[in-house]
This record gives sequence, structure tokens and C-alpha cells, in this order.
Amino acid sequence: MTKGGSGRPRRGRRPGESKTRSAILVAARRLFADQGYDGASIRDIAAQAGVDPALVHHFYGNKEALFTAAMHLPNLPEQLGAALASDPAARAEGRLGELLVRTVVALWEDKALQRTAIGLLRSALTHERAAAMLRDFVRSAILARVADAVEAPDRDLRIALVASQVVGLLMTRYVLHVEPLASATGEEIAHAVGPTLQRYLSGQISM
Repeated sequence: MTKGGSGRPRRGRRPGESKTRSAILVAARRLFADQGYDGASIRDIAAQAGVDPALVHHFYGNKEALFTAAMHLPNLPEQLGAALASDPAARAEGRLGELLVRTVVALWEDKALQRTAIGLLRSALTHERAAAMLRDFVRSAILARVADAVEAPDRDLRIALVASQVVGLLMTRYVLHVEPLASATGEEIAHAVGPTLQRYLSGQISM
């Protein structure tokens, strides 16, 4: 981290644009995760990255654009799709709900992913833009991967119910740390919650 003699971040462009952008994103992810969207300021993120705030605006424009870039989770949909495809018999045998829970929990055990996504969850509680981003994330990373498995009527309702269960599970386990759910193993959670998701996917539901 390069600073001037006063201990303040050096003004102006840092050598190596890619390294500067990367440093800003790392700092943004950390502060968004720790403080939420509203609590993390451009000035604080710049200080964490060791750059002038003007550089943050130069590369990302404003805080919303920076948040969008910092919270991007590019590999999660592919990871989830690959995991679900690894057990093709699950759909036919009525185990897709259990497989989905097991897969989501396993992916969230990755500490880097967990820190970033928890920041998104926290920010969604207080900021509409973050909530919209979370909806997009859930649709692309989770719902799009299970939509084809829903053959029963009321497909949109079933998918929305799956989303409510999955997001609620993640919030309760990883953000609120409610016990004994927070300490349960992935297998224990899959056995407990999987049948509920399976009913949403293919069972009897009514509103």
C-alpha cells in the first residue's frame, strides 16, 4: 500500500491500473461486508485501498456501480449447475430438494464467497438497490438452475417458494447465526430442509 509522508493515501493515479482496480474491489468487498451498503463510504473504501477517492470515482463512477462490481459472483451459477447435474437421478427419485440444499450450503462454506454474499444479504435489508441485486443473484444463481425441474402447475409460485426457503436458510445460518442451525452439518440441513423444497418443486401447494 503506497502512502505519502503524512500517512495519507497518495493522490493521483497509482501505477498499474489493474492493480489499483483490484485493490479498490478488495477493499469494497471487505467494507460492504462489514458495514453494509450505507455504512461503507467511498472515502473509507479509498483509504482501505490506499488510493485517493477520486480514483474510485474514476474507475467506478459512484458507489452503486462500485457495489455492483464488488458483489459480482461470476462463478456461482456455473458451480451450482454443475453440482446439480452431478446427480441426474435426483430429479426422478424426488431428491432434488435435498440435493439443492446440500449444494447451496456447500458452496456457501467457501469463506471468500461467504464474506461477499453476506455483505450483499446485509445490504439488501437497508438499500433497495442492493435488494434488487440480491433478487437478480437469486434468480440467476439459484432459480434458473432449478426451473427446468418444475413440471407441476404454478411454476412461478413454486420457484418463489424455493427462493424464500433458500434465502431464509442462508440468512438464518450465516448472518443471524441461529443455533442449532448455525452449527449443523450440511447433511443435517439437507435432510431437514430438503423435503420442504421438494414439496415446493413437485408436491401439493395452495395459497
